[in-house]
Amino acid sequence: MIVTTGFFDGVHAGHTLVLGALVNAARERGEESLVVTFWPHPRNVLQDGARGLRLLSSLGEKRERMLSLGVDRVEVLPFTKEFSALSARDYIREVLVGRFGATAMVVGYDNRLGSDRLDSGMVAGLARKEGMDVILSPVAGGDSPVSSTRIRNALQDGDIALANAMLGYGYQLHGVVVEGNRLGRTLGFPTANMQLYEPLKLVPANGVYAVDVQTLGKSFRGMCNIGVRPTVASGNARTIETHILDFDEDIYGLDISLSFVRRIRDERRFPSLEALSAQLAADREAVRL
Repeated sequence: MIVTTGFFDGVHAGHTLVLGALVNAARERGEESLVVTFWPHPRNVLQDGARGLRLLSSLGEKRERMLSLGVDRVEVLPFTKEFSALSARDYIREVLVGRFGATAMVVGYDNRLGSDRLDSGMVAGLARKEGMDVILSPVAGGDSPVSSTRIRNALQDGDIALANAMLGYGYQLHGVVVEGNRLGRTLGFPTANMQLYEPLKLVPANGVYAVDVQTLGKSFRGMCNIGVRPTVASGNARTIETHILDFDEDIYGLDISLSFVRRIRDERRFPSLEALSAQLAADREAVRL
């Protein structure tokens, strides 16, 4: 069993290198590849800035992407305060070797492990002492290594291009279509209002985006508005509304997934509904490009 371990939020380009090294080593050695990950996020349990934490991937999204990259097995350990007290050595000895029978370990460049928060070099040394071979993963991003924190910051700035480049795929939101006020339909731009399945999922900065939409088992292009709808609403309730191009189906209560392609513009207040409708028409053409 060849193993790597970590939270892997977003399963971004840096994580992809780690998982690629894991899968390749497992194939070369004729062994099974295993990712040992955790849920919930350690900061939610340890109350370390948990209020502001938003995730790049739900547990299901994380597992699905790992398996799509060729990983044989994903094990999710409940992250509790008791679990957090394990030192790196005890975690390697009791969990990776004792529980899962790991014979080799792939270590990422910024891997921090155990209650003692040992760095990659120290983790590699401990793994060797426990009889495991160690494979060091290459670094993604050169002088500016890819990290989940950098991706979160890019999304919060509305920089979809940078976030997607670091992820290695289009950032995604998954949810269910819920009832809205149907104003979009009266303007000629009916929208699907999304309620996220994962409440801690990070939502990009307010604005209008070109997105690829998955619903009814098919793919469509759409324009998504994230924000408080300042032209038509007086409150601060934030919504995720998507006008699906060339589409006229009733999908209330159904699954919907968005993959962000690019940012079109900031959200802003318009002087009239006519001005808003004209801008939406321009946005639709921009999204078609």
